[in-house]
Amino acid sequence: CIKKYQINPQHLCFEITETAFISQLSIAQEFISELGKLGCEFALDDFGSGLSSFAYLKNFNINYLKIDGGFVRNMVEDSTDRAMVKAIHTVGNEMGIATIAEFVESEQHIELLEEIGVDYVQGYAIGKPLPMLDGPID
Repeated sequence: CIKKYQINPQHLCFEITETAFISQLSIAQEFISELGKLGCEFALDDFGSGLSSFAYLKNFNINYLKIDGGFVRNMVEDSTDRAMVKAIHTVGNEMGIATIAEFVESEQHIELLEEIGVDYVQGYAIGKPLPMLDGPID
């Protein structure tokens, strides 16, 4: 489809959940390798929710780590969740992988995430999900 519709692959970022990534490791590795050669980017979604292993990150060209919303949602009140967010960001940062926090629902979340240094945020504190403007590609 990238070639057929002449889409600039540098404008594409594929999200792969951590669970699917680990359970289909060889398929994920091939997918990331082939599309990465074209210039596509990849986000490892829900990182920290499943059988997470930082070791997998060393073997794959992941551009973004999406920090699991379960940690982010409670980080204002729960110091352990806040520490998990910080740890995931720290490792990602050290490896040159940008971090994205999911489920950012308040200004307090934004302030804490900014303090930690998380690169991007996603959630209702930023804006509600919107329908696609032009519809899906056939």
